[in-house]
Amino acid sequence: MNVPQKKVVDFSRSAISRYIQLATLFRRRIESGQWPIDGQIPTVDELAAECGVARATIRQALDILEHEKLIERFRAKGTFVRRRPQEELWCAVATDWSGLLRPSHSAKIEILSDHPNVVYEPADHRTGELAPAYRHLHRRHWRHDAAFLLTNVYIDERLRDRITQQDIETKTALRLINDVPGLEITEAQQTLTIGTADMDIAESLSMPLNAPVAFVHRCAVDSDGIAVLIAEGIYRGDVVRFDIKLR
Repeated sequence: MNVPQKKVVDFSRSAISRYIQLATLFRRRIESGQWPIDGQIPTVDELAAECGVARATIRQALDILEHEKLIERFRAKGTFVRRRPQEELWCAVATDWSGLLRPSHSAKIEILSDHPNVVYEPADHRTGELAPAYRHLHRRHWRHDAAFLLTNVYIDERLRDRITQQDIETKTALRLINDVPGLEITEAQQTLTIGTADMDIAESLSMPLNAPVAFVHRCAVDSDGIAVLIAEGIYRGDVVRFDIKLR
């Protein structure tokens, strides 16, 4: 009788460090219930054999999960799952205008910098005509004492007097521009790409280097054809969910 062999995971096709890939794999097993809460996970030797990597690499991956308090390790007893990933930290991002305007009451916005009269010079801009100058806000969004989003927000400098400081400190980018008195938005676009965290992103969002992130570019155009808002967001990949409305 032939016993089926477990398929060895191939991590060589990605530039992301193997232990980061493994941490993502193991995190998904906990999230899906394959590794249930309070259940014991396979040993380091078993995981090393399954994944075709050194035991030290498995330990590095488990170190990440232990730091996230997903697992607890006991000498001579084994490793046990303690909770699912980010159970209360999911950030739902809609893809329709009304959904994107919904407030997130539990989120807090930190202003990292606020610069006036910035000339925005993108490599590729396709929506609306650029304004002569923008107010550039660099902000970090928090929920339950954990940072989940970095943003660079560019608002047409000519709108400065119609946006309060309280608005800047409490409203999302699209809500900011939607609530400007007398301003009509006639076109808006959102683009999503997937990437990995570099050193600055990893440090700012307290996440592992090369961990998955979602880059979201948003642009809103007024009735004169001017891109009055350009917002560039970087979401932690482990806490964001994009809700797409289908017909």
